[in-house]
Amino acid sequence: MSPPTALGPVARAGVPGRPRPNVSFEFSPPKGPKSEEALWEAIRRLEPLNPSFVSVTYGAGGSTRERTHRTVVRMLKETTLRPAAHLTCVEASRADVDEVVRDYWAAGIRHIVALRGDPPGSLGGAYVPRADGYQNATELTAGIRQIAPFEVSVGVYPQIHPESPSVDHDIEVLKAKIDAGATRAISNFFFDMDGYLRFIERIRKAGVTIPIVPGIMPVSSFSGLSNMSGRIGVAIPGWLANLFEGLDDDPETCKLVAASVAAEMCAKLAEEGFADFHFYTLNRADLTYAICRVLGVRETPLEPKEAVA
Repeated sequence: MSPPTALGPVARAGVPGRPRPNVSFEFSPPKGPKSEEALWEAIRRLEPLNPSFVSVTYGAGGSTRERTHRTVVRMLKETTLRPAAHLTCVEASRADVDEVVRDYWAAGIRHIVALRGDPPGSLGGAYVPRADGYQNATELTAGIRQIAPFEVSVGVYPQIHPESPSVDHDIEVLKAKIDAGATRAISNFFFDMDGYLRFIERIRKAGVTIPIVPGIMPVSSFSGLSNMSGRIGVAIPGWLANLFEGLDDDPETCKLVAASVAAEMCAKLAEEGFADFHFYTLNRADLTYAICRVLGVRETPLEPKEAVA
């Protein structure tokens, strides 16, 4: 794929008459008071954009179990947002996971993002399931749906899952998740647009009809992105590396370039028929908010939030 052009499809985004895209945002539970303040600043900034839903991640090995629960419940009680809680299989028995699922339902949460998860402290490391736990995201999805009629989103890799032998295997895994009750798939972030479109075409030809939502990662730090991408098998194209070369000590220019790249990707996807976009915010609102504005997503008046029992 060639790099996005400065005046490509993004120049036509946000004009009157174009449909408003559906956006959703991913957040992570805070680690302390300072990060909690930053998180809620981001949430309040993005809330008026009326996202379809927002999700809150679940740390490796369930390390953020209580913080994830507290965050999604606070969102439900204090905002107009529709929160979804991430849930993984790692380092937990079926009984423990089922207890978390029941607690979410009792708290009023109706959407779970079911993921296998990574080992504690080892993003992209080797996964070893517990004998008394859910073995994978397919089993987890089925277990969630047996407990209550949650909406269940699952993950999908546009570039082969690091532990998968082939794209065809990944597609069969996705179909198994759908058979288990998944209602939406959210893709990992990517930068190879042509590869992503080929992947989606193969999924559709295989008979998958549920929504596949592209995951968008605004690049706040190229060195950080490179480190993360290397561990989870996301290719960084040369044109992207060239755009960010020498900008690690120039955060303001980095933000401008990042917003331009992400907005151009979303606009191109919209021209290809995509109407839903999931943003990995990294608990920062500025880039995501700017990209949404370019795409024509505007703030809407917030209705007063009724108290949740």
